[in-house]
Amino acid sequence: MRKRLKGSAPARRPDAPLRSAETELICHVRDGWAPRIAPASPRRDWMTATPESFAYRCLPLAVANTHGWEVLNPCGFSARWHGGDHAGAVEIVLDPGADKSRAPNALFGSGTLTFHVDGIFRTSEGWNLWVGGPPNAMKDGIAPMGGVIETDWSPYTFTMNWRFTRPDVWIRFEENEPFCFFFPTPRGVLERLKPELRPMEDDPELLASFDAWRQARLDFQDWVKRTQPKTPADQWQKLYYRGLHPDGTPGPADHESKLRLSPFRQTGSRRVCPAGRGEGEKG
Repeated sequence: MRKRLKGSAPARRPDAPLRSAETELICHVRDGWAPRIAPASPRRDWMTATPESFAYRCLPLAVANTHGWEVLNPCGFSARWHGGDHAGAVEIVLDPGADKSRAPNALFGSGTLTFHVDGIFRTSEGWNLWVGGPPNAMKDGIAPMGGVIETDWSPYTFTMNWRFTRPDVWIRFEENEPFCFFFPTPRGVLERLKPELRPMEDDPELLASFDAWRQARLDFQDWVKRTQPKTPADQWQKLYYRGLHPDGTPGPADHESKLRLSPFRQTGSRRVCPAGRGEGEKG
């Protein structure tokens, strides 16, 4: 095992609270609330539209797409921002028959569109909730804001906010389109990290492995250029995707090429009926 140099491992404060190895994730729902929560979809329209859907071959993108849960939009609508800082500068047009009580609004002004999230989330002690927009799901004219919430104690709801990037452009959210993406993250870890910049030659094993991969990649790209393989599987190297080192030896046993998150299940004294993505419904 490669020795970890002094200063690389984060030290835990003596007074820091214990953090569970596995965290609870609970959404407490009041009577009248109807959250639509589902494991995040791996699909992205723009990725599917790439030639032979090659964007899905990028494992970091594919895993990020499913690295959490989504809150789905309860009603379809179109909206645009007229450019002012006041709340009335955002115009929202709901689809016919949409429930106005569940619609987003312009609560904060400054070109911001606000979605209300039905639920108070709880995680185990020492865990936060990272909240933002769905990864790799860009929308023209508007961008999601991100936040980190201490959900191991807070009795407060939160909102999911998107900000228009330019005025007088209509944007569209369909019913059941994800507007919020979240996953638990441990509190206090980042501040304990001691980042370093280090010459690669100080780690000869890493340098040799990188150089071997770099040459193999150049050789593979040259082979693809010369032979023009027709089969999609032959058009890209799959070492990282398969969790292999450049010499073909296996990487870590817990390498992830796909995430399968559990849906929120019903527990407690009554059924609260959170509505998730329908069976077979497109993400």
